[in-house]
Amino acid sequence: MSALTLGFIPLTDCAPLVVAQAKGFFAAEGLDVTLSREASWATIRDKVAVGALDAAHMLAPMALAATLGAGGEPTALIAPLALNRNGSGVTVSIALAEALRAADPQAMAETPVTARALAKLIAQRRAASAPPLTFAVVFPYSIHNYALRYWMSQAGVDPDRDVRIVVTPPPRMVEQLAAGVIDGFCVGAPWNAVARAEGVGEVLLRASDFWRNGPDKVFGMTRTWAEAHPETLQSALRALISAAAWADDPAHRPELVALLAQPEHVGADPQAIAWALQGEIVFHAGDAGFPWLSHAAWFLSQMARWGQIPPGLDLTATAAAVYRPDLYRQAAGSLGLATPAADTRIEGPQAFFDGLVFDPASAQAYARDFPIGRLSG
Repeated sequence: MSALTLGFIPLTDCAPLVVAQAKGFFAAEGLDVTLSREASWATIRDKVAVGALDAAHMLAPMALAATLGAGGEPTALIAPLALNRNGSGVTVSIALAEALRAADPQAMAETPVTARALAKLIAQRRAASAPPLTFAVVFPYSIHNYALRYWMSQAGVDPDRDVRIVVTPPPRMVEQLAAGVIDGFCVGAPWNAVARAEGVGEVLLRASDFWRNGPDKVFGMTRTWAEAHPETLQSALRALISAAAWADDPAHRPELVALLAQPEHVGADPQAIAWALQGEIVFHAGDAGFPWLSHAAWFLSQMARWGQIPPGLDLTATAAAVYRPDLYRQAAGSLGLATPAADTRIEGPQAFFDGLVFDPASAQAYARDFPIGRLSG
């Protein structure tokens, strides 16, 4: 099989797919690839499930959720490659940023910014019988949802009680913020930078502030497709690994920005894309492409924490069924690249902004014992 249709969402971290096609990495592997720009993550999930897309740029937790049947019919997906580290961020409207500074200027001056000011503002608004603030995320099963919830709850805000969280496709986040439909959002690059550039939003927290070198997107497909086309999958993985290395090279940054800015790709202002890339998103360096089982376990722990999956589910077994470091090692090895010897690692205390440690061996307890913050009243 040489003809492939691969889906993507217009985000900066679709870069490995765009580069692999534009710079000939797919062609060098004998692949004839069509990239399909999709409107939403739900569309990506559904098209991959029914075979309308062979594989896709995908939210990492979405691959886990689809396999478990969370939010839809069960479809066994696998993730043999991570596409990037970092890239997302929490942005609020200019009005909300000003209100947060008025509520707690010290908290807003901290690095990284905590949600303590938000907790105080919510308490003030509740006392005044004001409606809850509305925040948007890109999908229920996403690093964006879990990062936003984690950040809020660490300061005592219960995201299921104290605010309203809605789902909005990434390209529509800025217009919704500008129109006052939402008060803030957590989304991938470049849309935080676009809101900042257009003067309608202020970026409070970047992904690297929340989880240094934290995971984000993966290259995903059905297990059935992967097992039916093992050689094609290895060709695609080699092309994407090579493209990710190309995208990481600072010498290629101007060309990468120009490629992503094209309307058929991300279609955003080049300066916003460049700002989002600078010192934040990593595509290849530091084993960025390796699909760590510990990352999958963390995502699953958050899904259990927020009631999206049954609390007694075997998180370790589920992580191993979806994330496939063995397939990554095979592709990377054929390119002469070294890969980590282990499939899991402990994250923290330097990784997370609150200094907590995540040990994948204790994912079950981590999900069960993590407190959900509540405001009084």
